[in-house]
Amino acid sequence: MSDSVRGPGGVSLGRNIFGGMQDMMLPLGVITIVVMIVIPLPTVLLDTLMAMNLILSLLVLLIVLYTQKAVDFNLFPTVLLVVTVFGLALNVSSTRLILTQGARFNGRMIRAFSSFVVGSGGNEGLVVGFIIFIVIIAVQAVVITKGATRVSEVAARFQLDGMPQKQMSIEAEFNSGSITEEEAQARKRELELELSFDGSMDGASKFISGNVKVGIFITAVNILGGIIIGTVIRGEPIGMALSNYIAFSVGDGLLSQLPSLLVSTAMGIVVTRAAAPGNLGEQVAVQFSRDAKVYWVAAAVLLLFALLPGFPWYVLIPMAALVGFYAFYIGRVKQRKANFDQMMSKSQEKGKPRDEGEMSPVVPLDALSLELGYGLIPLVDKDKGAELLERLQGVRRQSGLDLGLVIPKIRIIDNMMLEPSEYCFKIKGIDVGRGKIRIGYYLCIKSGQVTEEIHGEETLDPAFGLPSIWVGEDRRDEAERAGYTVVDPPSIIATHLTEIIKRHAQDILGRQEIQAILETLRKEYPVVVEEALKTATLGDIQKVFQGLLRERVSIRNTVSILESVADYAPVTRDSEFLIEKARQALSMQICQQYADDRHVLRVLMLDPALEQGIIDSQVKTSSGRVSGLDPQTRSLWLRSLSRSVAMVIEQGWPAVILCSEEARALVKSSTEQELPELAVLSIHEIARGITLESVGLVKLENQTAA
Repeated sequence: MSDSVRGPGGVSLGRNIFGGMQDMMLPLGVITIVVMIVIPLPTVLLDTLMAMNLILSLLVLLIVLYTQKAVDFNLFPTVLLVVTVFGLALNVSSTRLILTQGARFNGRMIRAFSSFVVGSGGNEGLVVGFIIFIVIIAVQAVVITKGATRVSEVAARFQLDGMPQKQMSIEAEFNSGSITEEEAQARKRELELELSFDGSMDGASKFISGNVKVGIFITAVNILGGIIIGTVIRGEPIGMALSNYIAFSVGDGLLSQLPSLLVSTAMGIVVTRAAAPGNLGEQVAVQFSRDAKVYWVAAAVLLLFALLPGFPWYVLIPMAALVGFYAFYIGRVKQRKANFDQMMSKSQEKGKPRDEGEMSPVVPLDALSLELGYGLIPLVDKDKGAELLERLQGVRRQSGLDLGLVIPKIRIIDNMMLEPSEYCFKIKGIDVGRGKIRIGYYLCIKSGQVTEEIHGEETLDPAFGLPSIWVGEDRRDEAERAGYTVVDPPSIIATHLTEIIKRHAQDILGRQEIQAILETLRKEYPVVVEEALKTATLGDIQKVFQGLLRERVSIRNTVSILESVADYAPVTRDSEFLIEKARQALSMQICQQYADDRHVLRVLMLDPALEQGIIDSQVKTSSGRVSGLDPQTRSLWLRSLSRSVAMVIEQGWPAVILCSEEARALVKSSTEQELPELAVLSIHEIARGITLESVGLVKLENQTAA
């Protein structure tokens, strides 16, 4: 027999009925809580609801303790509101019964709880109970609630500030193929959920602080109102009125504040464990058992206290023995693990032909490394956030998107030969860039938007050599308002790395990386890879890729580049010719790199006589053709070109020069040292749909014709 009746279409009526009841219970419960504030309750029902309030708060605390991630309990802000309103409604109901019934009030929960907590009768018990009530209020308001409120506020602010970077990181991983579209969507939803949760917690924390204030107010009103009603209206002696109403009010206040204390503790745990997801009990067990030395020291201190006169040795000595036993246990566990790891390491090395101390005949160099002075170690310390590690990882991902080059992992080394605040980038052991960082300060770059000069330590931006100043954190807002570009230390190093990768990408790309690219591409485009390798060697393909990267052309469209190599390598294997044909295959990509949104490409033109002179001066070398202009002509050529480039940059346009295919490589080689940012395009690289607009003519005269 089925447990539920099937309706039309096979829908379970039983499940619908219970689902409907579930949907109705929550609104009815919330409405009932609000109505409780107005309608009087019998004492039996009041006792039941107070017990429910206590157990509900305890359940909330337990759920928080056993939740893996704070965001998994995303109903917590709503539960916090409902529990707070429920407790206040019970406060109002109990206040009504205390004031209307007076000495006849027989709320068992309030009476029993008051006598249990106070522990003694008479005036002494009332005073003790009132003091306990005040202490609970102070702990909840000053310590737990205030701290949790501040943590939730800061967490919400940082989560909001970091939202764009996290979304861009997800997009970058998706574009690089590291994650699928479903995974990207799931991570975005999780990110939005975290932001919404932190924002809700920031507001929900105000419920607790308001509840504390209202609790004090209600208790004071209960005492004052009870004394007035008892003495003035009922004619009771002042002593009896004080005894009854203070006892009931203190018991009511204690009973209402205990659930509130449990919930506020749960809120504090939720907002403070955002950086440590997972089971809280397991985390405590792992993090409190990492080092046995801590417990040995604690046991020694306890033993020392036990030997001092007046201290309870019968308590301290057993406690010291217990802590010492735990230290011994942790040490044994660590030693067994170390022995096991050593045994496994030896077993894996048995098959090696060389002795343990024999050095390898090959000492490889790191493709890309970062060396830090000891003063910059905190930037990569995981205990202090290791923000620089995340920035470097982001740079690697972004270089893959921008240049199509997957940068190998960056090895970070502390170098005692560097100054404490100095860092250095090396490519295969060669120093390619260095700079100095002042920890705790911000680098303010003097951009063209500076409206007011501010004082600071003068320096240069390590990435671009721009004039800059160092300012303290307290002057960061002032510098931003003055129009400076303000950068923190991790961003300085990350920006410098980005620029180094752009300048030296061709040096990072070796034949092993080319082989990895081809092997990966072979899975989806086997014909393209095999045809390219039939007519060109791995070295030829490497030179083409390096030639493109040297002029900051992305090699992400690997298929088009290989197809171009396969088309023209049978004609000639001259690397310069193959690079030009690969550029022409990427014409639309190159043009869009410098064109505006309307597909207008503004270019500088070469005087035909000057262009022919550059072509005629060419000299063939082992590394290709280079321009051989005489020193005087070359000086005039570069001076005239520099003026034209400066004029173009002042207009806010990229510096692009257009020439023939035969002259393009020569023009680039003659300007690479003095004007490395200048883009040189040939006529054959102008794609369809791109509109050319000449913005100047470069001549050898002192003036550039516009």
